[in-house]
Amino acid sequence: MFEQTEQQVRAWVEWLRLLVEALGALVIAAGIVIVIVALVRYVASGGGGSFVPIRLAFARYLTLALELQLAADILSTSIAPTWDRIGKLAAIAVIRTALNYFLSRELKDETASAEPALREAPEGRRG
Repeated sequence: MFEQTEQQVRAWVEWLRLLVEALGALVIAAGIVIVIVALVRYVASGGGGSFVPIRLAFARYLTLALELQLAADILSTSIAPTWDRIGKLAAIAVIRTALNYFLSRELKDETASAEPALREAPEGRRG
């Protein structure tokens, strides 16, 4: 009975991992679509104004996707925690955490530098 329950839990965790990975991919896809639409609008409007809001929007999607992918890796390792898998998870976690840290820092810096420009923009050009 214990082995059957363990197999069921493993199967559920595997399905959850696949769901979280798919959600991460969907977040990236949504970000790409939004960026493409924003770029088309940017080019159609003559390219005047700042390109920073488009980059910031995409960075937010990438940051969320990185978090979801890390969660999927944690779930994967929880199913069969061999030292090899734990080592790979640690390496992936360090790389993704570093990427996430630098993306978040850039978002914060870009947002701070974009705020004065947004405050000075005429009402019709905001948003």
